[in-house]
Amino acid sequence: MPWHAVSWKNSSFLMGTLFLTLTAVPWYIWSYGINAFHVGLFLLFFIATGLSITLGYHRLFSHLSFKASWPVRLFTLIFGAAAFENSAYVWCADHRLHHKHVDGDDDPYNIRLGFWHAHIGWIMFKLKPQPPYTNVGDLEKDPLVMWQDRNYAKIAVTASFFVPAVIGFLYGGWVHALGAFLIAGVARVVFVQHMTFFINSLCHTIGNRPYSSTCSARDSGIMALFTFGEGYHNYHHEFQHDYRNGVKPWQFDPTKWAIWSLAKLGLASNLRRVPDEKIQLAEIAEKQRCFEKRMAQQPEPLSAQILARLHSAQEQLQTAVHAWEQKKSEYSRGMEQTIEQSRQKLAALKQEFDLASERLRLAIEHWHQEHRLASAALSA
Repeated sequence: MPWHAVSWKNSSFLMGTLFLTLTAVPWYIWSYGINAFHVGLFLLFFIATGLSITLGYHRLFSHLSFKASWPVRLFTLIFGAAAFENSAYVWCADHRLHHKHVDGDDDPYNIRLGFWHAHIGWIMFKLKPQPPYTNVGDLEKDPLVMWQDRNYAKIAVTASFFVPAVIGFLYGGWVHALGAFLIAGVARVVFVQHMTFFINSLCHTIGNRPYSSTCSARDSGIMALFTFGEGYHNYHHEFQHDYRNGVKPWQFDPTKWAIWSLAKLGLASNLRRVPDEKIQLAEIAEKQRCFEKRMAQQPEPLSAQILARLHSAQEQLQTAVHAWEQKKSEYSRGMEQTIEQSRQKLAALKQEFDLASERLRLAIEHWHQEHRLASAALSA
């Protein structure tokens, strides 16, 4: 790696905080011990800064998956800065590039350049000049975002290091101020940063791809436990504007729950959700891709009867999808024109849409039955 490509500011901070976490933190614990105050303060700042990245930087500012009141935006901008992952303005510009060019040459953290590059190398080494910020024009209209961008370093140092140290001093003098600085400040920064970095590296390496195998992003329930629900990355790349990452009832996604709670409190609105039907259709499309790959590898073709039944189910599904999309569009237009539409007309549109949804549900069930039959025949 050429020396001129090293970002000395980024590399010094990343290596310096890691060095202190591995040396100064154990020394402090050995010398002065650790108690519930240190653990509680660490967890408080870990949750505040971690959620400010996943809920604020990521789902709110990058993907516009919901709208938030100014207190929520201000909180996530302050504590997002305390994660030392750059300003929201710059962070979102890079992240939108990642989604637009995932796995391509213009992907800032392209996993095809290696695990290390996707994890941290792209921050420590700048192989390309920073592209112009042409994809965040909407954020330039947000005065809070631009205030944070102008004052990022001051906010980050104050919220990340100064505030924990002051709390520690008020709790127990200079010894606890040092402990709070090291544990709730320095060590917490390292943990939150690598939590984010693992989404770019591990979540493009391990896990499954139930929604699309056209990109490297993967779903990992294990990673979701350590990333505030961001581990369901394959779903996120397929439906990036959904405020949820974990859409199944059993999936761990505290960021989703936090957004939902904010909406109930009147602090968030316009939560964007992908219809269940579209999610199921994405899963079906991926299963179909996998099935066709398996078929291509089989020395003997499936029986004509099984193939005919599967093709018939696919045709029925396509017909049901077309009808559902048409009725959904008609009903949505009717809802937008409620003043001009009569109640009877809206009720009729709603009834037609519900009927199309039921037919789509039955077509999906039928496709799954025929797919299971065909898959069993392939495995026989």
